[in-house]
Amino acid sequence: MLRFIKGFCLFSAAALGAAAPPALAAGDLLVAPTRVILDGSRGTEVVLNNIGSESATYRISLEIKRMTAAGGLDEIDEANATPAERAALDMIAFSPRRVTLPPNQPQVIRVGVRLPEGLAPGEYRAHMLFRAVPDATPAVAADPARPAPTGVSIALTPIYGITIPIIVRVGDLGVTATIGDARVGVTKDGPAFEFDLARSGDRSVYGDIEVTRPGVAEPLLLARGIAVYPEVGERRVSLPVPPELAAQLKGPVHIRYSEDRDIGGGTIAEADRVVK
Repeated sequence: MLRFIKGFCLFSAAALGAAAPPALAAGDLLVAPTRVILDGSRGTEVVLNNIGSESATYRISLEIKRMTAAGGLDEIDEANATPAERAALDMIAFSPRRVTLPPNQPQVIRVGVRLPEGLAPGEYRAHMLFRAVPDATPAVAADPARPAPTGVSIALTPIYGITIPIIVRVGDLGVTATIGDARVGVTKDGPAFEFDLARSGDRSVYGDIEVTRPGVAEPLLLARGIAVYPEVGERRVSLPVPPELAAQLKGPVHIRYSEDRDIGGGTIAEADRVVK
């Protein structure tokens, strides 16, 4: 049984079309691509699409997130930003910053970078946040035939948001990755296939995971969008799996970490492991 997982991102992947890049969806908002890499030579575009039945307004902003050893992303207040994080916020430019989308109406967000003179080589990253702006609740006229309500009434309105990394690379940067020991662990949500993924170099690494049984061509497990950012040298990759697949993953396996298919799918790292 093949299990496919969208690994690093917080929201499930969707498709805009057969030839379109992967997209993220939350609520009625679809965003593509799921990450942006800029080298300063030219800008790019991010496409938003409202797949709902009503118009919706979204606010676009930049924020700082740092990866943890567990693979999560912590939001960092700007007051606690490092010089590199502050530089990323200052150099990344985008427009517009607020959009109202009719149903099934795409909107292009133009993204560019202004590299300051003398900027040191390295990777600079901020995360672009697309957050829904809730409609104002219209006032309801009092009905004289009904008694006035008493007590406190609370209405909860969910506010959806999507973040994608905006990465600026300056200079000739390199990276290598190493796959550590693998295991089937138990999380609060059930079993998970886990292994340590180490990174060395001066930029992030990003790609797909494929787990196969020696001598069997069809993968047991596929996971897309697994990243290790420069602020961590190693992270734990934890991929939730159903109990029946967890049992199949135990024993000898081959783990391959490869580049995104959009840039060729070359091997970043691979290892033979015995899963316990």
